[in-house]
Amino acid sequence: MESYEALLATLALTMGASWASGVNLYAALLVLGLGGVSGNIDLPQGLEVLENPLVIGAAGLMYVVEFVVDKTPGVDSGWDAISTFIRLPAGAMLAAGAVGDVTPALEIAAGIMGGGLAATSHATKAGTRLLINTSPEPVTNWTASISEDLLVLGGLWTALNHPGVFIILMVLFIILAILILPKLWRLIKLLLRKIGQFFGLVERREGE
Repeated sequence: MESYEALLATLALTMGASWASGVNLYAALLVLGLGGVSGNIDLPQGLEVLENPLVIGAAGLMYVVEFVVDKTPGVDSGWDAISTFIRLPAGAMLAAGAVGDVTPALEIAAGIMGGGLAATSHATKAGTRLLINTSPEPVTNWTASISEDLLVLGGLWTALNHPGVFIILMVLFIILAILILPKLWRLIKLLLRKIGQFFGLVERREGE
């Protein structure tokens, strides 16, 4: 029974850390790092480096930067584009570290799963925010950004305290993402085409 609970907890932490990194990497690093150094979270050996004051300080600084940038309409989408090259590898690394000291094959498998989950949550966030930015008012953008921060905190808390519930929620999220992302991508392509037409970079099709 104990081994089953340990496996469930490890799986939830693996999925939680990688999913959260795709939404707000620096918030995830802060939660895990501060939780570990305060003794509230028992981090596996592969993630104990997050308790280092230098890592916590860097994550805190970058969180402040992202907190401001992520609430600026338009700028946040540029930040998301740049962050693609950071969030996805970080999600893979966090997932690999979360499984602890195991076989290299399992670490690689965890890294692949973590990178994929981080990519899914990142694509969902970035695509949604790009569509939100079509609205000229900033309130919707601020609401979405703050909601994402709270979602990361709530998600990691659930993963650490109720791993079974979190895994079920993640399965539902993956199913929902599979259904939504293709439609979201079509809307984004349409939006980018309209922007291109507005600036004269894309020719208008007949009937548009």
